[in-house]
Amino acid sequence: MAYTIHEVVSYLEQVAPAAYQESYDNAQLITGNPQAEITGILCTLDATEAVVQEAKDLGCNLIVAHHPIVFKGLKSLTGRDYVERTIILAIKHDIAIYAIHTNLDHVAHGVNKKICDKLGLNNTKILAPKKATLSKLVTFSPIHATENVLQALFDAGAGEIGEYSSCSFLVEGKGTFTPSSQATPYIGSPGKAHEENETRIEVLFPNHLEKQIIQALKKAHPYEEVAYYLQRLENENQEVGAGMVGELNEVLNEEEFLLHLKKSMNLQVVKHTRLLEGPVKKIAVCGGAGIFLLSQAKKSGAQFFITSDVKYHEFFDAENQIVICDIGHYESEIYTKELLADILSQKFTNIALYLTKVVTNPITYI
Repeated sequence: MAYTIHEVVSYLEQVAPAAYQESYDNAQLITGNPQAEITGILCTLDATEAVVQEAKDLGCNLIVAHHPIVFKGLKSLTGRDYVERTIILAIKHDIAIYAIHTNLDHVAHGVNKKICDKLGLNNTKILAPKKATLSKLVTFSPIHATENVLQALFDAGAGEIGEYSSCSFLVEGKGTFTPSSQATPYIGSPGKAHEENETRIEVLFPNHLEKQIIQALKKAHPYEEVAYYLQRLENENQEVGAGMVGELNEVLNEEEFLLHLKKSMNLQVVKHTRLLEGPVKKIAVCGGAGIFLLSQAKKSGAQFFITSDVKYHEFFDAENQIVICDIGHYESEIYTKELLADILSQKFTNIALYLTKVVTNPITYI
């Protein structure tokens, strides 16, 4: 079975909805025809000229990258820098580039979970859950149709809370209405007041699913006019947010943990604040530049905070309360390409999937 680029992108955006990306980000299909059939997919952290050439040599016409090659608007394509040269090369060889960036950072099964898995952390949870990503739907159904309406809402993505699905709140009551002479009511008669035993249905859903939730409701509901209310919630969404925290299988001392960190993440060097001479059990992580989460890492009770791109003066903010480890941006996120391949292989079993062999790290160590 042949798949199109659009089908692959749609699946990835079910896994990590584009709505969860930061406002500055550019997680989307950057080059390529969405309707083109897939010949192969190359997974990478960065899309560079060398990666595009590698895709061409492998016969792949889709590159799935974590970092977007284009962050700012391009006003010309003259090949004056590596961004323009990469885009020109991709277009020349009809290779699509899709970026799945901060949206993949922000889902519970995303980049930070991959880091936790590499470190062998258990009992993981989002370090800084996002607020205002959920809505509540309240609607009313005749009792005999409640099961069908509820199932339609669940199938559309409502009622999922963490590891629980099909979550709802139901209350039976009495609904009243008077159809006009122009109405064609499902129950009752035009011009006559009617009372009906109904179920009040309440479900939560992610904001970005609103359109399909309402469509499912109206399709499944038997009434000519469907009464419903939508409410945006300020609740924290425990499945969406920045960073992650988890626990080691056993307590280590600080030197043991640093050796474990270097081995698990294949690191040449670790920059860190002074050790605190205490036991190590809880670890906070954030792939890429994550020092903005330091206060949350401290509040979580973590003994170490693993991230990258920490500035000199930001190391002082450890305040002898936590050990900050800067392991490098590339090093913290390189295993994202494995994560992408794992995600894609669960759905597209007959597409050739490759992990890039190009080292895109712009930093070298001696």
